[in-house]
Amino acid sequence: MAPPGGVMTDEVGNVTGDLTLEPVVGDDGTVCLRVQYKGADEWYTVTDAQLKVDRQDANAVEQAQQELLNRFG
Repeated sequence: MAPPGGVMTDEVGNVTGDLTLEPVVGDDGTVCLRVQYKGADEWYTVTDAQLKVDRQDANAVEQAQQELLNRFG
């Protein structure tokens, strides 16, 4: 479930309800968090939920992913 006030996205604004969160690592080492309505096909980028890491450093990637997810846990 979304936290009180929902989750702000770059594409569609605020989303609420039953959501799925997923961290994604870009080719440039940017770890970003994306969200979708549970069971939907579309994913949206969570606003201000990006961290830049060394893509080759698995620990840094995992730590960034966990930090982003913890913002909503």
